[in-house]
Amino acid sequence: MAYFEGVLSIIANLLLFALKYWAGIVTGSIAIMADAWHTLSDSLSSVIVLLGSKFSKKPADKDHPFGHGRADLIAAFVIGIMLLLVAFDFILESYDALKNRESSMFGSLAIYVMIISVIFKELLAQFAFWGARKTESKVLKADAWHHRSDAISSLVILAGIFLGKYFWWIDGALGLIVALLIGYAAYEIIRDSIYTLLGESPSKDIIDKLKLTCERSYPENLYPHHFHVHSYGDHNEITFHICLPPEMTIREAHEIVDHIENQIAKEHAYSATLHIDPNDQEHISIDY
Repeated sequence: MAYFEGVLSIIANLLLFALKYWAGIVTGSIAIMADAWHTLSDSLSSVIVLLGSKFSKKPADKDHPFGHGRADLIAAFVIGIMLLLVAFDFILESYDALKNRESSMFGSLAIYVMIISVIFKELLAQFAFWGARKTESKVLKADAWHHRSDAISSLVILAGIFLGKYFWWIDGALGLIVALLIGYAAYEIIRDSIYTLLGESPSKDIIDKLKLTCERSYPENLYPHHFHVHSYGDHNEITFHICLPPEMTIREAHEIVDHIENQIAKEHAYSATLHIDPNDQEHISIDY
């Protein structure tokens, strides 16, 4: 899915870049030229999608016992950094345009090019979002937001084209607006990838589902607690504690833990590791 989306994005973005760059030269618009480079950056991010997707599918080895799934997150982080650089470049160019009181003469060509850009970029965004929901790929989600930010920036420019003949500063102002939109998208992509790389607390929904699995697996209350989730792309590790009677034999406790871990793998696709605490008031009151 990520590979196909990446190839499709590269082809579409290169064609759109050429179209918008030509329109920017003809009209002399800094906003359209900046938008063209934004589209070209989408092609670079799609290359990263391809590389990240291919590398993340490599099986586990001696040096990477949990696989290479976090390459997906690193690729998403790189895309976010690229977006920040694009946004910063837009700010500088827009500032120069406003300072020098530069204006652009928009025409029918600019209108048609921006309409084409909005339609195609939103279609690419919708496809990437669909793929991200289906595969839970963060890099696909990051690429989708890259497409969406380009569609929004083209839409903003399209709206500004109709105001260009009334306000000389509209082109520079549009450049600044586009930069802010891209910068915010970059912030969200970088934040999400860093949070997952550093490790996140599992959501209440996940914890409730795991507790329900424990309840169905053993008749007594196990007081599951101290949950930790580690994501490696398609592979997810989860650890938590349960409480068992202190008089229980090691074999009995081992069989219970094995059964719960197998049920979690079957129901939630997590590789679980359980730690056993004695079922006494001290552990229950402190940890549960």
